[in-house]
Amino acid sequence: MSVPARVNLVTFGVSDLARATAFYQALGWPLASASVDSEVSFFRTGGCIVGLWGRDNLAADAHVPATHPQPFGSTSLAINVESSEAVTAALDAAVSAGATLCKTGEATNWGGFSGYFADLDGHHWEVAHNPFWPLDAEG
Repeated sequence: MSVPARVNLVTFGVSDLARATAFYQALGWPLASASVDSEVSFFRTGGCIVGLWGRDNLAADAHVPATHPQPFGSTSLAINVESSEAVTAALDAAVSAGATLCKTGEATNWGGFSGYFADLDGHHWEVAHNPFWPLDAEG
């Protein structure tokens, strides 16, 4: 058997679940009904679920130490949008919700346009427009 090539759930270990949940709601992301208790929050995204759980709980579940993450954890997630203007608008919305702007939207060497923000716990998100990767109605 091989490992299926798909991602169904991305879980972020967060320092303050209520604060992190409010941040993602401020981005306009709807809280999923599966978020029935105060220990975890789930957000439906196009084809994947983003979960928020206490950093210590997530570390314990994985049987690893709950050390504070490095300033850049060598991972980012990307949100592809329809235009360069949509990149700028999304970055502005993230900053308005409390994110840290890491890189303003700018033209890339591969012919697109992208920028980065970090959420309240330092998880990095790229917002990008790739003219060679058209989006359908579901993103």
